[in-house]
Amino acid sequence: MRSHSCGEARVKEREQQIITWLSEEPLHVRALMEVQKLGLNDGWLAAGFVRNLVWDRLHGYPRVTPLNDIDVVYFNPEDRSVEADERLEQRLRAAAPELPWSVKNQARMHERHGHAPYASSAQAISYWVEVETAIGARMNADGQVELNAPLGLESLFHLTITPNPRHAIPAVFAERVSTKGWLRLWPKLEVQEMR
Repeated sequence: MRSHSCGEARVKEREQQIITWLSEEPLHVRALMEVQKLGLNDGWLAAGFVRNLVWDRLHGYPRVTPLNDIDVVYFNPEDRSVEADERLEQRLRAAAPELPWSVKNQARMHERHGHAPYASSAQAISYWVEVETAIGARMNADGQVELNAPLGLESLFHLTITPNPRHAIPAVFAERVSTKGWLRLWPKLEVQEMR
């Protein structure tokens, strides 16, 4: 029983650490606030938005590594059109044009990967290529930051890049590790082998 409660305490501590880091960064707070205003169903700022900040802090960087894009995911089975995503991106660009927005409705993303339909953003995130990328954050109606990490936080804090066994396409994982430049940006990272 004690080891279970110690594990839960560590998870809570790591969640709080990420929330603190997000809350300290003006860009991250701005993005969280703008997305919260949209009132998206099951909406999250995900992937590198959280992952990169954690890696920056664990590397002791005093700056935030620039983001190629800010992934906004949400779940709306009623309107799965690309045009709906584009309208949301336009709204975000109008509100914060300096931020590189990318909006995707997870209710249609299963088609891209040949999966059964997802039931939520969390389920969709749980299929992303790397375990460490499967994380999102949002600001709730009370202005508090919440996390969504369906695959946990352990590997993110262990500075690994781990292939997600649910995705299980080694070539895609290898290509992402190569093209994203993660090992150059964060040299303490270690690539884990596909199991």
